[in-house]
Amino acid sequence: MIRFGTNPIAWANDDDHSLGAHIPTDRILDEAGRQIGFDGIENGHRWPADPEELRLMMEKAGLAFISGWHSLNLLARSVEDEKKAIQPHLDRLKHNGCKVCIACETSNSVQGLDKPLSARVVLSEAEMRDFAAKVEAIASYCAEQGIELVYHHHMGTVVQSPEDIDAFMAETGPATKLLFDAGHCAFGGGDPAAVLRRHVDRVRHFHAKNVRPAIRARVESEGMSFMDGIRAGVFTVPGDQEGEVDFAPLLKILAENNYDGWIVIEAEQDPDQRNPLLYQTLGLATLKRQAAEVGLI
Repeated sequence: MIRFGTNPIAWANDDDHSLGAHIPTDRILDEAGRQIGFDGIENGHRWPADPEELRLMMEKAGLAFISGWHSLNLLARSVEDEKKAIQPHLDRLKHNGCKVCIACETSNSVQGLDKPLSARVVLSEAEMRDFAAKVEAIASYCAEQGIELVYHHHMGTVVQSPEDIDAFMAETGPATKLLFDAGHCAFGGGDPAAVLRRHVDRVRHFHAKNVRPAIRARVESEGMSFMDGIRAGVFTVPGDQEGEVDFAPLLKILAENNYDGWIVIEAEQDPDQRNPLLYQTLGLATLKRQAAEVGLI
């Protein structure tokens, strides 16, 4: 069953807490649930760490807790150390009925640094093979507890470009699944439909993020950092005419391959520049209309 969700970074950014700092948490939950009509919401830095407190907060808001990001550090520590590090996160997910764990390697990422995206680390074939083997070990550990690890390809990290995604997916499996993010795929130089088609059989989570090509070009030409790109408005939602990603073909690919997971609008913007209520409403309406047209719902 397809369910539609959002992420609180549209209202209160997780990397730059000054973005949306003035927006009350209750407003985020009310707009996402009662006003817009999302089925669930992902994790945010405002949410309580305690699993039961989180469950009660979501129950009150009428929203499912979808999942949350875990920063892997497998290029800097052992698999056994990573198992210990991820366990509290898994316990929190299991307590709230989550089915997937969103994970991304961040030990050498530039996504939160004041550096251009071109400064990111690129792994050699041998390094990618070793890294992928470690991720697969953690994915197997998660699977033993009933949670699928969905790897989030992400700008500024070792799995950014379509070539990175292909190499990573070739070296992992079967436990490692993919979180396909349309915006990060396009930003990283990929054709979202082509990349999704290649890996759809292992996609267990979908982020419906859009990209403004004019701002992406500025990020690349001016050597801006990832977060400067965010603040400038590089990402947006489905349905925004400034965005370049066509979501109808992506949803059609999902429908043709019997995808039955979450579709989450994860599109961080400065809420003072782009009203979250308006943009998230547009995004959800667009996705539901297109999903119905292609037979996904």
